[in-house]
Amino acid sequence: MDPGENRRDWAERSGAYSPAYYADIGPNEVSETLVDVFAHYVSTDAKVLELGCSSGRHLATLRDAGYENLTGIDLNDESFVVMADHYPRLAETGTFHAGAIEDYLPDVPDDAFDVVYSVETLQHVHPDDTWVFEEITRVSSDLVVTAENEGNGPERGRSGTEVSYVDDEFPLYHRDWHDVFTGLGLAELLRKPTARDTVRVFRVV
Repeated sequence: MDPGENRRDWAERSGAYSPAYYADIGPNEVSETLVDVFAHYVSTDAKVLELGCSSGRHLATLRDAGYENLTGIDLNDESFVVMADHYPRLAETGTFHAGAIEDYLPDVPDDAFDVVYSVETLQHVHPDDTWVFEEITRVSSDLVVTAENEGNGPERGRSGTEVSYVDDEFPLYHRDWHDVFTGLGLAELLRKPTARDTVRVFRVV
């Protein structure tokens, strides 16, 4: 699967793993872990960017916890239609962009956000687009937070291969997120496994 095909699949996705799918599930353990992490490391006026925000279940949880300077980007236009229905206060008060992070981030100024985070998004970045990880560190003035699958679930990340296919359909690229972001000069502050993902907190130094 080339980068363009990879993005188109997510941009047009319906059914499982679509914006409506995640909105119906609602907040989860990662959502609450993010609230705990934010409460420990940043104030409620922090400028926050979620990469791959979908319909906004994690951002909505942060908003309920008092964070209001929230921005999200997602490939799928339907994300923001679903968001307006499920999380109208978030949709009204946040800033949202439809498109690829590979297109969006290069135009964002240095240190534009205090926190940049992703939940099961960076694991789908095509190997040809890994330069975007450096862009993530560039636009964050303080924290980068990843919540990606590192083999916690029973079927993902355990085969020892560099890529697996979710439901035999779309690729999940297995990376050592500690090595990725410490290799870009960040310091890892926290590693917290959840039932599905591993949350890592990195600080820009």
